[in-house]
Amino acid sequence: MNILDKERRLQALEKNINDLGDSKSISKLVEEVENFKKNEMTKLSSWDRVLLARHPKRPKSRDFINYLANDFIEFHGDRLYGDDLSIVGGIGTIDGIVFTIIGQQKGNTVEENIQRNFGMPHPEGYRKALRLMKQAEKFNRPILTLIDTPGAYPGIGAEERGQGFAIAENLKEMSRLTVPVIAVVIGEGGSGGALALGFANEVLMLENAIYSILSPEGYASIVWKDASKAPLAAEQMKITAADLKEFDVIDEIIEEPFGGAHFNPSHTFEKTKKCIMDTYYHLSGIARMELQYQRNAKVRNFGFLQRFNYDNLKEVQKWDIQKFTEQEAMFQIK
Repeated sequence: MNILDKERRLQALEKNINDLGDSKSISKLVEEVENFKKNEMTKLSSWDRVLLARHPKRPKSRDFINYLANDFIEFHGDRLYGDDLSIVGGIGTIDGIVFTIIGQQKGNTVEENIQRNFGMPHPEGYRKALRLMKQAEKFNRPILTLIDTPGAYPGIGAEERGQGFAIAENLKEMSRLTVPVIAVVIGEGGSGGALALGFANEVLMLENAIYSILSPEGYASIVWKDASKAPLAAEQMKITAADLKEFDVIDEIIEEPFGGAHFNPSHTFEKTKKCIMDTYYHLSGIARMELQYQRNAKVRNFGFLQRFNYDNLKEVQKWDIQKFTEQEAMFQIK
């Protein structure tokens, strides 16, 4: 029984409580519900977390933005081709600090999902995101990205307009940013489509989100020629927040309410906001060139270092920060 089956069972039990009029029967059923929650709903496999990350009622980027920055002003277009609605970007104030906020946006209905391309960005979406990041650099604004995509759109039109190049360009330019960059994986973090917004100083991840090189179904199709083995693939791929924290791919896990973020969105938003601001205040004390250096070193050393130590930069790197700063300054002058 997966988490969605358990959720339906829980909803049926809670409906029975509402339908009963006998207080003694209600008391017994309430106890059964609590036992079911404790014994069944807390045992989550990797596949359960995949299903929760894709849950249709899971809060989307726009829901997070509306809570975090109620003065959010959205900007549109990449100034080259058009406006990709699968990426939402603009500026907003979080606890008095002005952020550039960029998020991958899925829809809440079939119609909106079609409009948003199911959260799969085209090249113009990534170019819009990069335009806003460069604007943030110009005005010395911190950048917050919200990751929630199955992956970049693989259609012919996207390829014709340079999908791979757009993602690569984002990675290159994000490596050069000298403002704090915070990424939050709020749902699915799929492949290069997610990484194009995930080259950050700190990567935060919701407890039931996933972050991977491709979908479990894709992995199962490649390895076993059988997409139905996706649950096994999810276990082997190590795509959950706990796995990725252990490998130092992410920095913090944001706790979700019982049953997933959709059970209590406000709780999720508040926890996320606190983690974002704690991370921002930490990064704001780091010099601009050092932020660039740390971001590059963090990515280059995936799988090599334990958690990056800001207070001991020289000991954990092969070349010191002064040389890096001088080389980067010369590069920018050229």
